[in-house]
Amino acid sequence: MKPETLAIHASNLVNSATGDVTPPINLSTTFFRDEHGGYPGGHMYSRVSNPNRSALENTLAKLEYGEDAAAFSSGNTSGMALFQALKAGSHIIAPDDMYWGFKKQLLTIFADILEFDFIDQTDLELVKATIKPNTRLIWSETPSNPLLKVTDIAAIGKIAKAANITFACDSTFASPILQNPVLLGADIVMHSSTKYLGGHSDVLGGILVTAKKDELWDKIKNVQQTGGAVPSPFDCYLLTRSLKTLAYRMKGHCENGKKVADYLNQHPNVEAVFYPGLESHPQHEIAKGQMKDFGGMMSFLVKGDVEAASKTVNKVKLFAQATSLGGVESLIEHRYSIEGPDSKTPKNLLRISVGLEHIDDIIADLEQALN
Repeated sequence: MKPETLAIHASNLVNSATGDVTPPINLSTTFFRDEHGGYPGGHMYSRVSNPNRSALENTLAKLEYGEDAAAFSSGNTSGMALFQALKAGSHIIAPDDMYWGFKKQLLTIFADILEFDFIDQTDLELVKATIKPNTRLIWSETPSNPLLKVTDIAAIGKIAKAANITFACDSTFASPILQNPVLLGADIVMHSSTKYLGGHSDVLGGILVTAKKDELWDKIKNVQQTGGAVPSPFDCYLLTRSLKTLAYRMKGHCENGKKVADYLNQHPNVEAVFYPGLESHPQHEIAKGQMKDFGGMMSFLVKGDVEAASKTVNKVKLFAQATSLGGVESLIEHRYSIEGPDSKTPKNLLRISVGLEHIDDIIADLEQALN
């Protein structure tokens, strides 16, 4: 089945005593055993598994062409579960513009446990040169946050496979509709399901999908089930429901995103636009080869200094000045302010998540803010 169909039917063809077309919310924290000590319903305790979580994981595993998935209480905990599953002393090759939440995890929580290098992964020779005997993970993020750099997933996959290194890809900006890293050679795909998967800025979550069940995946599942950072049944229900419209929401985000990028690219008060769909983007051809479309995320540099960027971001009326992304409403934020003084993000950069409002209204708001 195609993604549009899978998202709707992968987990809701159920037999129910009440004949539900849509799976109900199952709030039970514990489940009956039979006389032999088994669990006829397949569930023992809701931290370990829950019908709503199983439905969500099943759907996302299918959408990402993986063998299994693990849902978590946030995007941060999903990435952290992978880091926790690595042996102490393991070396990670991460992107130089890695999402600040994951970078902060490595620099603080795992500083004395793991080794890591943050490099420009668009330089494939540098990736090869950074591999050490104890390198166990290459973590990529494409398109990246907030500079929208595009990593060649297939090329990194070949490098990782040749060196027997696990390759994980944060594909949050693309969603499973626009990009499928497993098909391009990734071992694990990560999504902050708070973003496009949820799509309505009302649920927190994260997901890992594995290309195959192996020893590392068993360790990740143990972190999930024993560590217990799992989403609630209601969160899983909301995400499963939201996935049913994901493909059609992404079409709208992509359509609006292209028009906004073209508008900003020609604006006299804009210094540069970072959007993979623009031919001027340095990795545009790579993006064309591995993405079905280019999404609704972009960032741009306001001409001037940090004050010019602040003035612009404070003048918007339709855009919500708020963090996060991927919702139906358009969002804008000054990333440097969010990331703090150690941020390498340009001080005049604004990141926008283009929503599903009418394109004329979106552009009109940017026009008045920039002028």
